[in-house]
Amino acid sequence: MALTGRAALLAALGSLPVGIWDPSWTGILAVNAPLAAACACDFALAAPVRRLGLTRSGDTSARLGETADVTLTITNPSSRPLRAHLRDAWPPSSWQPGTETAASRHRVTVPAGERRRITTRLRPTRRGDRQADRVTIRSYGPLGLFSRQGTHKVPWAVRVLPPFTSRKHLPSKLARLRELDGRTSVLTRGEGTEFDSLREYVPGDDTRSIDWRATARQSAVAVRTWRPERDRHILLVLDTGRTSAGRVGDAPRLDASMDAALLLAALASRAGDRVDLLAYDRRVRALVQGRAAGDVLPSLVNAMATLEPELIETDARGLTATALRTAPRHSLIVLLTTLDAAPIEEGLLPVLSQLTQRHTVLLASVADPHIARMATARGNTDAVYEAAAASQAQSERHRTAEQLRRHGVTVVDAPPEELAPALADAYLALKTAGRL
Repeated sequence: MALTGRAALLAALGSLPVGIWDPSWTGILAVNAPLAAACACDFALAAPVRRLGLTRSGDTSARLGETADVTLTITNPSSRPLRAHLRDAWPPSSWQPGTETAASRHRVTVPAGERRRITTRLRPTRRGDRQADRVTIRSYGPLGLFSRQGTHKVPWAVRVLPPFTSRKHLPSKLARLRELDGRTSVLTRGEGTEFDSLREYVPGDDTRSIDWRATARQSAVAVRTWRPERDRHILLVLDTGRTSAGRVGDAPRLDASMDAALLLAALASRAGDRVDLLAYDRRVRALVQGRAAGDVLPSLVNAMATLEPELIETDARGLTATALRTAPRHSLIVLLTTLDAAPIEEGLLPVLSQLTQRHTVLLASVADPHIARMATARGNTDAVYEAAAASQAQSERHRTAEQLRRHGVTVVDAPPEELAPALADAYLALKTAGRL
């Protein structure tokens, strides 16, 4: 229970003339006694808070950057109407900075024996699960002088999923895939691809594709069309160790890696390939296996939602052993990790041959565009020193990438906004060459 500002104001206004004309306890009592009685009546007429029934409904998931509406239903079983201010508390990251007060506080009036619904609109700023905190209700009497206050626990969770901003590239990559798959007028042939059908020769076709036996049986020259192999296995390996926590722009490297993995998963599942996910640092953080093509992307998005970088060094031997257990047959293993020299040379390179002996390995890494800008900076002494440091960092990165390529690894190194399409292009190039 609590006095309101209105009651305090009335007490102050009533005490002012008493203090001027008749400063005595009798005068103060004469003013405040009726006010106290009015407050007591107001308190008695306020609807009880503890007896209210509260339930939730609404969205249980939303992509990062989008809104989620959670509806709170308030049932008033008492015989007095509820006039209340309500605060629906959620973690601070459930709203954009500065908007929490307006979004979480509501005024509500519920007649006796009825129910009302209010909607709290969340706009989360971080991935993961957002759990509802307490609902605090302050019930006022008809005079607004006194209030009852209480809290209720009304559980609800909203899972904030990765934003998948790279999905804008999916139509163009699917068009390229259809071209490779022989479903457009441009038919291509790659080494190791599967025979699809025969068609009439068109000037410009590769003469190696001419089927001489079929040509002998008909009057026109026939050529074979090809399509990439299907039902190949792809294992996406997310490194969630220390290096994934480094921020590039406004987000950790892990977020850019997840976005690239989602685009590749969407593309590969449309191509008829099977996609699994492994997130690892020193133990398995997420594992998605054996999903049907239509369920791959929702499963990956749901598994990635709660992933956070761990401030520990990734165990490369454990990661390799787990990847080999997860992909026992020949697969495309996509490592989304760093190209920093120390983790690669001390961790990955000594065990890389275990992967490349059995699998095709593709490594994708997030490059920092700020380093590229530093390398071109001039104008003063500080800028020159920064440019030298940036050039050295780039040289070490290129040297590390060349070491990996000499071991048979395909390397993709691109800034966050370019990593996803570059990784998809590398996958299509491998598919075209028949290396999957």
